[in-house]
Amino acid sequence: MLKGRFCLKRSSIALAAVLTVAAVPIASAAITDAQFPPRTVRDLIAICAPPENDPRLTGAINYCHGYAEGAVIVELAHNRREGRRLFCLPSPAPDSGSELGQFITWANAEPQRLDEPAVDGMFLYLAEKYPCAATAPARRRHS
Repeated sequence: MLKGRFCLKRSSIALAAVLTVAAVPIASAAITDAQFPPRTVRDLIAICAPPENDPRLTGAINYCHGYAEGAVIVELAHNRREGRRLFCLPSPAPDSGSELGQFITWANAEPQRLDEPAVDGMFLYLAEKYPCAATAPARRRHS
């Protein structure tokens, strides 16, 4: 059981590192109370990449890390229980600054993505970027 918890924690920290960074050079508006918790990808982007002069910068970045880590913990728990995986993060995890920029670029490439639920958008991005290797279907025994 300890091994499973260690892998879960390591993977969740990797996801938080993948999606978050303290300062990404992206023009954005000040964060509002309405964006907490993030309901849409647009809200998630605002929280994860606030303007450098936003008084909520530190809190927003910390919230972003917690949000991403919590989401991946839940997803990994489902993975173990259901035997399916939406995405497979590489090891070592990619640089967080470039990954957040790529997530934002991906989201903005199709503006309807900005209005998707935040966690769905995060997982869709990760599934496209880090698909799991296809596995051969289990063979059935014939009687």
